[in-house]
Amino acid sequence: MREYAMVKQSINKDSLPYRLYQKAKRHGVWDPIDIDFSQDKEDWQKLNPAQQQEVLSTIALFIGGEEAVTADILPMIMAVTKKGWFEEETYLTTFLFEEAKHAEFFSLFLEEIGVTDDLSDLLRPGYRQLFDEILPNAMGRLLDDQSPEAMVDAAVTYNMFAEGVLAETGYWFFYEGLSKINLMPGLMEGIRNIKRDEGRHIGFGTYLIQRLIHEKPELFDRVQERLQELLPIAAALTARDESTVYVNEDGKYVTSLGFEDGKSMEYALKQLTTRIEVLSRAKDKSLDEINETDVIFE
Repeated sequence: MREYAMVKQSINKDSLPYRLYQKAKRHGVWDPIDIDFSQDKEDWQKLNPAQQQEVLSTIALFIGGEEAVTADILPMIMAVTKKGWFEEETYLTTFLFEEAKHAEFFSLFLEEIGVTDDLSDLLRPGYRQLFDEILPNAMGRLLDDQSPEAMVDAAVTYNMFAEGVLAETGYWFFYEGLSKINLMPGLMEGIRNIKRDEGRHIGFGTYLIQRLIHEKPELFDRVQERLQELLPIAAALTARDESTVYVNEDGKYVTSLGFEDGKSMEYALKQLTTRIEVLSRAKDKSLDEINETDVIFE
């Protein structure tokens, strides 16, 4: 029979998960239905077919990914519950609400701009490998295995890679491709809200992995190995179809929205390096120091 932590002790209000929970209550209650997409409808028509396809290809990755991570977070919630980590459990309950809302947002956006086509054809094999196989397997393992190794594999795959590398690269795409030319204000408003939510998620994953590395320092090597295994997927998902790339007046290969070929992968590698650098410091930190660190990528 499980012993309930609240009977034995109060909530640790100084823990990072609890502080993230407080932030989620303050900042995670935005409603996709409240976003005005009227200008987006007009802006969508200003994009040529190649630009529209480039935007839809990225949105397809997001909407499918958000649906996947909504379902896949459940085993992690159950795992921290079994370990008696009440503050972590409390914060993780907000993941379900926020991830489902993110999927709703992208669905509403497509509906408002009049896109009703099935976008599944835009999903590449690497995407399906990650979200149909690797991620659900890593998360599902937690139902029966709450070992430090299983927890690290799950958090690295979900928080560090899917959210911290791929999603962050997607946000960069929207900011560089649309925000800088003042298009799609409704889409960009939702992206800003989602990015803030995901910043908390990445912060939690960073904390969790640091906590596990603190308890078992050799896990840092496992983290690096796991990220290196996943890196080819990032390369595959950020690569541009040759048919959509052309040579601009400066002699550079760019996409329809002006992205220089290879820049997306360059940004993804930057995100990956940042995550590894932060996690590498966990071996020399106490648990109190890990809790005190406000590692939130917002």
